[in-house]
Amino acid sequence: MHLFVFIFVLLMGCLPQFCWASPLKVAVSILPQKYFVERIGGDRVAVEVMIPPGANPAVYDPKPDQLRKLSECQLYFAIRVPFEGVWVQKFRSMYSSLEVVDVTEGMELMNMAAHTHADADESHAHEHHHHEAGLKDPHVWLSPPYAALMAKNMLNAMMRKDPENASYYKANYERLSSEIAALDLELQKRFSRHAKSGPRKFMVFHPAWGYFAKTYGLIQLPVELEGKEPKPAQLEKFIQLAQKEGLKVIFVQPQFSKRSAEVIAEAIGARLVTLDPLAYDWFKTLREAAQAFDENAN
Repeated sequence: MHLFVFIFVLLMGCLPQFCWASPLKVAVSILPQKYFVERIGGDRVAVEVMIPPGANPAVYDPKPDQLRKLSECQLYFAIRVPFEGVWVQKFRSMYSSLEVVDVTEGMELMNMAAHTHADADESHAHEHHHHEAGLKDPHVWLSPPYAALMAKNMLNAMMRKDPENASYYKANYERLSSEIAALDLELQKRFSRHAKSGPRKFMVFHPAWGYFAKTYGLIQLPVELEGKEPKPAQLEKFIQLAQKEGLKVIFVQPQFSKRSAEVIAEAIGARLVTLDPLAYDWFKTLREAAQAFDENAN
């Protein structure tokens, strides 16, 4: 009997040490955010992703099971993808205990590229866009400097919400930040080799790579027109532009139709290359994109 009482008291006394075993529950919009949260939080976080692999973040609606899991979350990391324009305010009103954190805080957001200029030789200040009024480009995670700032915003929120594990989160963030800085230097060296010849251009269907292009002195030429596939007359202009620039690759992504890109590619004898900016493994995504742009930009 005395042994039982001793073990019970011992376990009760040790219980506070295991408080972290109940993870901090965090929700995010897209898979790359999950990667960053898990790098910072390790086994002390549980992450729910609202937009599953392959889904289009412009039109996705969460499923009932996702809403149930979201009700248990303490943090929601918003990143301004179109999905959030409809749903984040609903989340706030549905779940009073859910703190929504904008991970783009402190960033200078670009306007979303709406379509390519007919003349791609215009000045770099106007290199890739007329714009849809008021629509900001959410793809900040594709620029390493902004990805590091996004991770810092996540860290601050996680330490505030779970101060007992703050030192653990901070140590993980510092390792992650160091790796991001090393990748940034690697990509700067890769693309600086071409700096003297002027900005190199690459054509994409959906304009996801604007921050990446700006960071490394490239020009993104998007086919998509204000979220819509171009009409036949507009397609002809893109074909002429691609021929003029000597582009032999058009970059597409899994979440969007390839129909218009296929038309252009067939007309100019180009091929399609798939890059997924919404893939989980952020470092792999950026290294693959850097290699593809370096090999195929003109």
